[in-house]
Amino acid sequence: MKSKIPQMLRLIVSFSMAAVAVSAHAAGSLTIQHAWARPTVAGQPVAAAYMDITSERDAVLLELRSDAAQAVQVHSMSEKDGVMRMRQVDRVKLQAGKPVRLTPGGMHLMLLDLKHPLRVGDTIGIDLIWSDAAGGRHTDHIAVPVRTSGDAEDTR
Repeated sequence: MKSKIPQMLRLIVSFSMAAVAVSAHAAGSLTIQHAWARPTVAGQPVAAAYMDITSERDAVLLELRSDAAQAVQVHSMSEKDGVMRMRQVDRVKLQAGKPVRLTPGGMHLMLLDLKHPLRVGDTIGIDLIWSDAAGGRHTDHIAVPVRTSGDAEDTR
């Protein structure tokens, strides 16, 4: 009776090579690091999320979506005459190889009309919809941990 082990090994190697090919393709997209979202209390309609976004090539962040909120926007913070102002940013240019840092007190994501409170230990999904210089439209999905500070590990 022939052993099925060589056949199983070939199958495992084939699947592994397919997975590597998919990973290599994904590497041409965005790299997200240090992602986290602030926890909220019951009834709080908005939350903030932070991360570093790096693109291998010039790109533009067009739109964001989340399973935790009805809408997601990029906001910037500025101070003028001692007054902090927050403004929506329509598009974020991603320069090849240069991280865009979304931080507390700076540019950040606002999750609007939350579907439920965000609790420490939860993970929310955020989709980043972006276009490359050739006009191709892409979507990257990330899992964002809810925590009290930005001491986060790399997301992707």
